[in-house]
Amino acid sequence: MASKVLRAVVLGPPGSGKGTVCERIARSFGLQHLSSGQFLRESLGRGGEVGVLAKQYLERGLLVPDHVITRVMMTELEKRRAEHWLLDGFPRTLGQAEALDRICELDLVISLNIPFETLKDRLSARWIHPASGRVYNMEFNPPHVHGIDDLTGEPLVQREDDKPEAVAARLRKYKDAAKPVIELYKSRGILHSFSGTETNKIWPYVYALLSTKIPPLHSEEEN
Repeated sequence: MASKVLRAVVLGPPGSGKGTVCERIARSFGLQHLSSGQFLRESLGRGGEVGVLAKQYLERGLLVPDHVITRVMMTELEKRRAEHWLLDGFPRTLGQAEALDRICELDLVISLNIPFETLKDRLSARWIHPASGRVYNMEFNPPHVHGIDDLTGEPLVQREDDKPEAVAARLRKYKDAAKPVIELYKSRGILHSFSGTETNKIWPYVYALLSTKIPPLHSEEEN
């Protein structure tokens, strides 16, 4: 491993393939994949003040407000000061980016630029298993049994904001919030943008970039 601790972020709108890219980076380079969604679900499971707050939003399929997600993430990141990590789903807003600045310095920010129509199609075909956060796409990653989670046999649901009529508004909202975050990291010279409609075609370029920062554990072909 590189002697310096590497801190990276993957930015991208809902449906951009952030989770897939993060999993591949984690596997190839040994970075911890820190998902804000996963931490929120764990916080929910533990209860407590933040968990109760977050639950009110998640149950309605809404984005958790800045102050709640920031508290969850700061607590988790404080525990990992000496570790390589990769953030997925945070920061989404300038307020969150500023909070992150207070506890660490980022080395690398990857921004995924996916055409609006592609995002709309992906999100409209997306169903989730609420308890685990597992995501299925009815077109290219369907469950073995329609409407049922592969591992638990529990029913899948479509988030209110994944329904076609809500998708456009959701993507606009993301874009408005993310723009100042992207500008901030661009001004620091740590932003690297990748455009395309398929994760498999974007991945080799992401892999090549990461390889200049940290030695890979696995070759690109193994992913």
